[in-house]
Amino acid sequence: WSVYSKPVPANGRELWTLFLQCSCVTAVIGGLFYNWMFASLEYSWHLSVAMAVSFSLLLLLTLFLVHPARCVFSMIMPTLGTKQGRKLLLSTCTMIVVVNITPNIISNIKTILQLIKCICKNSSESLLNSTALLDTASWEFGDAIQENAHSINIYRPMNGHFQFSLLKNSSLIYQQMHLAGEKIGRDFLAVEVLVKDSVRVGNKLVAGFSMLYLCFESTWYLKNYLTNLRFDNFYITKKLECLAVDRKATHLLVGPFKNLIRPTGLKLSREEVMLCLMQAMLLTVALMLMLVVVALDHFAFSVADTAVRKAAQFSTVPVTLNIKYSVSAGVPSPSLQLPLQDFEGSYHHYLIFSSAHCRISPPMPPNPSVLLVVGLLFCILYATVFLETYAHRLCRKIAGSFFESQEEKRMLYLYKKLSRKH
Repeated sequence: WSVYSKPVPANGRELWTLFLQCSCVTAVIGGLFYNWMFASLEYSWHLSVAMAVSFSLLLLLTLFLVHPARCVFSMIMPTLGTKQGRKLLLSTCTMIVVVNITPNIISNIKTILQLIKCICKNSSESLLNSTALLDTASWEFGDAIQENAHSINIYRPMNGHFQFSLLKNSSLIYQQMHLAGEKIGRDFLAVEVLVKDSVRVGNKLVAGFSMLYLCFESTWYLKNYLTNLRFDNFYITKKLECLAVDRKATHLLVGPFKNLIRPTGLKLSREEVMLCLMQAMLLTVALMLMLVVVALDHFAFSVADTAVRKAAQFSTVPVTLNIKYSVSAGVPSPSLQLPLQDFEGSYHHYLIFSSAHCRISPPMPPNPSVLLVVGLLFCILYATVFLETYAHRLCRKIAGSFFESQEEKRMLYLYKKLSRKH
């Protein structure tokens, strides 16, 4: 670390050590950068490779030649444990949820719609076939009336049969139902593509902005550290303790100054605790939104699975048409007998709602690995809420190790400030 943080290497051995260190760092960062672009941001592999190689070479030259750049880059690592790092992890969680859970929800909704389409098709076909039952019943009933009319021999109708119109060609209904199903499928596909594309673009913008802001935040911290002696200067460091012991002023470090903090201690000030709780509440809101999407996935699968199982258990519905025709006549002469006959008939049919010929995609169960990954990422996010304060302290320690002369000035300034206040 002394070689890495030194402004200029003292000899050739330190020079090669620094080059080896920078090479190892850039190799690891380049691999992570490629995996981030290809797996998380979903860029093409050749573009990801080109960007990763270019970024690694540029980073190697920058770290090897520019001392402040090494300091900024070193401070980026703990800065990942702050608010900007949480933004990157949240964008990753959002991408995982949208890419893996949203298509699952849409697939289960498609299964439900396919089931409804199948039931409508089979029931309408069965209902159309039942019109043949009405035609048979009407024809037999017409024969009975015609026979009674012939036996009276007083009034003979031209035709006693009912004129029952049947819809023989059902292809028009099937065609309309097929077109409606295709339209619904296209609409769902368009919504799925739109959601995926929107989230991809948004995730890329958030990721790019977050990475730029990470570099900006580290640069801004280093700039204030080098130019402002009051900036982030309230830590009881070992050098300050040694100075107080040498000048016999240790009482300054245990006085009424409550804002003094040991950078290696675990103590958090009241303001830091309140800030952590506020960040944890905001993170909980994001977690609730993620859990709502996960719950929708489980609910859609439960509804689709129940609907498919219940539809497979649908029994055929028997339909019985009973026709009872009673004939009575009053005549002036009791000796006149009319050979009238009553008519009674039963006609049976079955309505079918489901069929094995329907093509229904099986319900897609939720992927437990997605929930596990999101849960682990949120555990890391909650950890970063409380580690953010320590990440800021680590940034200050890194800056102090890179610029020791400035750390001396800041330590003397704080000592004089405490002496004046005392």
